[in-house]
Parts: sequence; structure tokens; C-alpha cells
Amino acid sequence: LQIPDTPVEILVDLLKKAKDIATANGGVPKELTSRLQEALDIASGLDEYLERMTTQESQPLAELYEKTVTHDWDRVHKEGKTMFRLPKECITGHVEGQTLKMLVHMSQAKRILEIGMFTGYGALSMAEGLPDDGYLVACELEPYLKEFAQPIFDKSPHGKKIRVITGSALDTLKDLAAAGEQFDMVFIDADKSNYINYYNFILDNNLLRLRGVICVDNSLFKAKVYLKDTTDENGLALREFNQFVSNDPRVEQVIVPLRDGISIIRRVSASKITNDEVFRGVAGRPILDRLRLDGKTAYVTGAGQGIGRAFAHALGEAGANVAVVDMDQEKAETVAKELSLKGINSISISADISKSDDVQRMIDSIVSKWGAVHIACNNAGINMNSASEDTSLEEWDRTFNVNLRGTFMCCQLFSILFPSVPHPQKQLSYNTSKAGVVKLTQTLGTEWIDRGVRVNCISPGIVDTPLIHSESLRPLVQRWLSDIPAGRLAQVTDLQAAVVYLASDASDYMTGHNLVIEGGQSLW
Repeated sequence: LQIPDTPVEILVDLLKKAKDIATANGGVPKELTSRLQEALDIASGLDEYLERMTTQESQPLAELYEKTVTHDWDRVHKEGKTMFRLPKECITGHVEGQTLKMLVHMSQAKRILEIGMFTGYGALSMAEGLPDDGYLVACELEPYLKEFAQPIFDKSPHGKKIRVITGSALDTLKDLAAAGEQFDMVFIDADKSNYINYYNFILDNNLLRLRGVICVDNSLFKAKVYLKDTTDENGLALREFNQFVSNDPRVEQVIVPLRDGISIIRRVSASKITNDEVFRGVAGRPILDRLRLDGKTAYVTGAGQGIGRAFAHALGEAGANVAVVDMDQEKAETVAKELSLKGINSISISADISKSDDVQRMIDSIVSKWGAVHIACNNAGINMNSASEDTSLEEWDRTFNVNLRGTFMCCQLFSILFPSVPHPQKQLSYNTSKAGVVKLTQTLGTEWIDRGVRVNCISPGIVDTPLIHSESLRPLVQRWLSDIPAGRLAQVTDLQAAVVYLASDASDYMTGHNLVIEGGQSLW
């Protein structure tokens, strides 16, 4: 027999009893009985509906839940394997687990601290929301619970992100603070009387990162926190905790009435000491927000593959609408579809930037779609290898028409440019055209800064794209590697943060600059 545990479960139980009394009493009006049934239907159907509508849990989570609810916790306690009798009703369930996972995604957390693990369902749920390089530290008093959960953690590809530390949670917190650890998200679900102590220690010792959140479980504890006649020790402890947080000027909180209540608490940066732009951020925006491109529109030429594709993804992930421009319509459409799958607004445009009509059509298409262009990522370029004495005028003209003339036509209105100058292959026209792009950047950067247009360029080293894996270039790869102190070719992902930085407000005092990203190749 399941004992009512949450406010909704208790409400359902009371409504059932009231309805049974009303039904058994012939003198009760039918309308009252009917209303009681309606209230019972609403209350009793809520949890079941949430279960059905919430994304299905993973197989390891389902297995961990089943293992928990079928385990004989009373026997384990009698045998002395646990210090406390652990009621299986305490387990974080499907809906709450997916809620925690969603909060991890929403807060973009990479480091999580959990105080009170029980059987690890919540820990594994949150770990599933972490990126591959994220981790979760779980503080648990009962060594038995670490042994209980570890086999399931080992079955999950996300279990390796979880580190369980057994012992006193406050002692663990002190060790973590001494080590300089900080967390993006803290989940507290342990002994209720110590909630205030955990909370104060976390804030007083900066265990919570800037813009981090604290989540507290059981903050509506069986409705005891707000019922006037409460005598339950845990209920009184949580009532005191909720009021303490509500009165704390350091934070803001909201209590979500999910199951037994989850408090979501975030630090606020109000300060009576100082309130300048360094403290509060330019226009109130912290540095990571200044790197955001929300509301901006960008185009990327040569975006159908390689570096351009990586730039299109980076700008889109930072919040921009992205026009994917390439001579190959099919490749442009493929990348635009990739962006759409990630929730990024995008369009594909087929254009040859060496042709002025194509450039104008490209701009007109973007403006027609989004009303403006804020970021011009002129990445398209061609390269034909030949010794200087063998370079034909046709090769020279074709290279300059795309790399320099095309770039100039594009950036007459817009500004971010991306040249690269590799060697030792013989490519006079290419290298000269790219040198021209750098000088074009410097010139336009000074001429246009007074109208609010910044012009910068990126000079990547040798980038590992499909283009360099051709038969003709294969003999050069080892030579390139020997020239690069970093010991490897650049990946397109090595350049993504740079394009976002140059396109964002964070670089608003930079213009005419050539940003070199080449693993030290030019420093020999």
C-alpha cells in the first residue's frame, strides 16, 4: 500500500475519503458528490498525465528505478548495511529526473554538485544532461548507496561523469571549497535540518559559479511547510529554510510544485559597494552574453563545407540567423538543413561571389528574408597550385576575382574577412590575393569605423578539411606538420570561437586586425 507522500497525493487521499463519506451519506446533495468526484479526477489524474507526457527515461534510469523500488531497504538496515532506514518513496522519479535533466540543459551546466544521492537516479538524470566533458560530484553519507548505484552507472555512457564521495556532506563541501571547486548547478536533497547550513556554506564560499543555480528538493514537504498546525520536524526545518531564502538579498527563488516541491534559486548581483560597467557588465550584460549574436543576421560565403560550414554553425549557435552561401546549391542546402535541425534560422543561397550580380542577389535575398545583414563572413576562396613562372593570367584572374575582388564586393557593405596563407606549395596568385585581403581589411577597418562598421580578418594555418586530402597535396601534409609547433593541423572547430568573437559586441574596439590562428607555424 503506497503511503501518500506529496501534497497532491495527500490531496487525492483526502478527496477519496471525503467522496466515500459523501457517497455513503444519503443526505449529501448529489451536486456536492459530483463536485468532489470532479476535484478527485483533476487531482488524481495530474501525476499520471505528467508521467505519460514527459519524455521517456533512458534504460539505465528505468533499471535503477526498478532496482530501487524492489529492494528490501528494511532488511538492509536491519543487517546494518545502512545507517538509516531508507524509504524507497524518497527516490527521484521519472518526471522529476527529466526535470533536473532539462534544468541542466537550460542552465548549460558543466559542473554539478549533488548533496544527498540516495540511489543515484537524480545523479544519473543530471549526468545525462551534461556535455561529454562535464562532471557531477555526489555527496552521500551511506557507502552502501554508492555500491548500490555503481553497477547501473557503469552500464550508462554517462555514468563516467559521476564521482561519488561518501562521508559527511559538510566535510566534503569544505574539501571542495579548499580545492577551489565551483559548480554551475547544486542539487540539495539530504537531511532537511542541514539545508540552511549547506546553502550558506555554498554561497559564503563561492562554490556556486556566477549565474549558477541551486535546486532544493522537498521544499513543499508533504504540505507541512505551509499548514499552520505543522509539528513535523522536517516540515518546520523546510519552512524555516524557505523563509530564509525568501528573505536573503543575495538570491532570487521560485518554488515549483512538482511532486514534493523543487526550489530553484539563483544569485543576484546587486551591490551597494559598486555598480559600474565592470561589475554589472556593459549594458548589464555579462561577458558571455556580450558574445551572443541574438537578433543578428549573418551570411557565410563558401559555407557548403569545411571552414565555412564550421563558421555557419558557430554563428548560428551564438544566436544569429544564418544565410549559407555557396556556389554548390546542394551543399548550401545540406548545411542549412543541419542548422535547422539545431533550431537555427537559416536559408541557403547559391552564388558565385566573383560575379557582381550574384553578390547583389545574395544581399537582396538576405534583406528580403530578415530585413538586414549585420555580420558578413566572407570565407569563400579558391586556390590553384603552380610555380610563379608557370602561373597563367587566367589562373591569376580567376583567383583574384574570387579571393580579392569578390571579397571586396561583398565587404563594401559588410565586414568580417578570413584569409590564409599556407606554404611551401607554389601558389603565387593565391598568396598575393590573400595578402591583398589583409591590406583590404586594414584599409576598410580604418575607413569604416566611424560609421560603426568593423572590419577584421582571420588568418588560419593549415586547416584539416576534405580539400587537403587530395592526391596532389598528400606529400605536403608531413611537411606542414613539421612546420607547426602545435604538432597538428588546425581543425575547423579551432576557428569557431574567433568568428563569434569578431562578430560580437565583445570585440567592439577591434578593427583592421588580422587574427592569426595557426598553432605557432609563423613563429619559427
